[in-house]
Amino acid sequence: MLAFLSVIFLKQKLTLNDIIAGIVCYFGVLIISTKGEPFSLNFSNMDGVMLALLSTVLWSMYWVLNTKSKVDSIVGLFSNFLISMPIIIIYYLFTQPIELPSLTGLLAASYVGIFEMGITFFFWLKAMQHAISTSKIANLIFISPFISLIFIYFIVGETIYPSTIVGLTTIVFGLIIQQLKLSKTK
Repeated sequence: MLAFLSVIFLKQKLTLNDIIAGIVCYFGVLIISTKGEPFSLNFSNMDGVMLALLSTVLWSMYWVLNTKSKVDSIVGLFSNFLISMPIIIIYYLFTQPIELPSLTGLLAASYVGIFEMGITFFFWLKAMQHAISTSKIANLIFISPFISLIFIYFIVGETIYPSTIVGLTTIVFGLIIQQLKLSKTK
C-alpha cells in the first residue's frame, strides 16, 4: 500500500517488478490470514480483516505524507504523539471504567511507546525520507511477520499452521523479487 500510495501522493513511478513483488507479498499475507485457503476468502474474523486493511491505508498515508514534511523527524513524531495522547485519554475515560493500571501494564505500554512506536517510527521515517523510491523499502514491512511468528510461538504458545510457513515463504519470494530488481539498478 505504501508503494502504491507513493505513486499518488509523491508522484513516484512503480516498475513491473515493484507491482509483482507487492502482489506476491500480499498473496502471502492472504495465505496466512485464510489458513491456507486464499481463494476461498474465508476469514475467521472479517471485522478484523477490514480493520487491518483500513489500518494499512491510514498508516501508509501517514508515512507517505510525512515524507513531505519539512519538520524535523523527532519533533514531528513527538508532536504527533503529544497531540494524540489527550485524545486517547479522553476516549478511554468515556469508554472504560476508571482503574489504575498494573505495573505490568505500565511496563508493557512503556515498551510499546519507546521501542515499537517511538524509535522504530523514527528510523522508518528516516528511511522513507532518504529512499529514492518508496517501493524500494515498502516491501520490507513484510519481514515483521517472521519476528512476530517467533514471539507468537515461544512467548504466547500459539500454534503455527503449515499455511503460515507457506505464506511466509511466499512473502520471502516477493521480497527476493524486489531485491533482484534493486540489485539491477545499482
